[in-house]
Amino acid sequence: MPYTLPDLPYPLDALEPHIDARTMEIHHGKHHASYVANLNKALEGHDVGQPTIEELVSVLNSLPEEIRTAVRNNGGGHANHSLFWTIMSGKAGGQPGGDLSKAIDKDFGAFDRFTEEITNSALGRFGSGWAWLCVNPRGHLMIESTANQDNPLMHGLTPILGIDVWEHAYYLKYQNRRADYLKAFFNVVNWDAVTERYLEALRRARPVRAS
Repeated sequence: MPYTLPDLPYPLDALEPHIDARTMEIHHGKHHASYVANLNKALEGHDVGQPTIEELVSVLNSLPEEIRTAVRNNGGGHANHSLFWTIMSGKAGGQPGGDLSKAIDKDFGAFDRFTEEITNSALGRFGSGWAWLCVNPRGHLMIESTANQDNPLMHGLTPILGIDVWEHAYYLKYQNRRADYLKAFFNVVNWDAVTERYLEALRRARPVRAS
């Protein structure tokens, strides 16, 4: 079955004033929709089964070489944005609690140090790409930066939060002020959704072996 564009889990204007409705309309309805359409076109005539988009990008190197780049770009774009919409909310922001808060303190030292590190990762991404909070196979949190529409799943990591730093994600409102966009982004992070992804990633992580 072809992949489909997921509905936004909130109205277009739900993230204002931090992310404006017009940006959301274009970002979701044009850019994400284009990734889905181009992915389906690339897969025509190829039997890859019926993997989820996350499963598909996880096995990128096993796909036929002639479609690998198209799937990397468009499948990655579909996977990235499908996560991105779900970890934001108009009634969000603040800091995580519970297990995720403890893990952030353990792996980064403090929440403020985590936000500084992932912000620097996003600012340091030259051109288009993403900054991610990921869970590695041993269950630890780490920050990853990827170019274009690459996804951490392609590198064996499980993303639980992604920050889109393609210009189409913020240029209408923030122009070249990526730092302002990143500061605003933390006002719309849905930490409950991120925590759910964290706990699910932990369930799939391999246990750490005693030395």
